Amino acid sequence: MTSSPGVPSLDVRGLAYAYPDGTQALFGVDLTIGRGERVALLGPNGAGKTTLVLHLNGILHGGLGDVTVGGLAVDPKDKRALREIRRRVGIVFQDPDDQLFMPTVREDVAFGPANLGLRGAELDRRVADALDRVGMAHVADRPPQHLSFGQRRRVAVATVLAMEPEILVLDEPSSNLDPASRRELAEILLSLDVTVLMVTHDLPYAAELCPRSVILSGGVIAADRPTRELLMDARLLAEHRLELPFGFDPALAGGAGSVSPRER
Repeated sequence: MTSSPGVPSLDVRGLAYAYPDGTQALFGVDLTIGRGERVALLGPNGAGKTTLVLHLNGILHGGLGDVTVGGLAVDPKDKRALREIRRRVGIVFQDPDDQLFMPTVREDVAFGPANLGLRGAELDRRVADALDRVGMAHVADRPPQHLSFGQRRRVAVATVLAMEPEILVLDEPSSNLDPASRRELAEILLSLDVTVLMVTHDLPYAAELCPRSVILSGGVIAADRPTRELLMDARLLAEHRLELPFGFDPALAGGAGSVSPRER
């Protein structure tokens, strides 16, 4: 099942949600992401970013509003549709060890597609292609725990790519990476032909990878702009407890995030 051409990868309308203890996390979020866009989701701790992400594949539900992925509504009551939604929305967690639990890298990457019923040559193709896309084919038969942190994060990305998702959601992808691993991951992410939603506090990484950035603050969308333009608004960043690292000038930032599609 594939989404129709021209249909946004993600369409969120009026999404509001309160946790069982009464804490209101989202107050009516509207967000549309086109196919192939790379968007950074920024905001202070407690802004509702995780709550929003967990609605994208139906882990959280029961509030107000609607979420559609590639035109398919996220409806927890429709188990068949929910299974497809969870294939389409691949989430890469901040800690790769939350995703890697099999004896070998190959088995970890095969786990998701195998659960979809894939077997034989098609499963082998999915695994090989996913590992090749993240430059980790040479470690396919190694235990994940024997890899470096940066390698494990790339394998975690591969476990999601093997599902052939429409949207890749990344939770703080640059955290705890050394400079070389950070650059290598950026190159991989820029090469992928999927829609990307990147949750991050790393504003330079957002500038490098995402032409568009959205600030979620207090459970609502506070800003939605080209990344470079947003990062040059010091007052806006300060209002939402976002800070650029010392010496970083967004006006001089290169990379994919420095020019948005609307500026081209």
